[in-house]
Amino acid sequence: MLPPYIIEEIRRREQERRQQYEQPQIELPLPRVPPPTQPQRRDDDDRGVVIIDL
Repeated sequence: MLPPYIIEEIRRREQERRQQYEQPQIELPLPRVPPPTQPQRRDDDDRGVVIIDL
């Protein structure tokens, strides 16, 4: 069994950790930015090889 002062120190540290997580947070009113759009794709955009018959 641990000595009482060690148990008390563990409890104190756990309580400090809880207080850090429970602190209120303020959200900034930032303007919403729409996600970037992808350019229109054509069917032949996926082809990477061009064969020219001479």
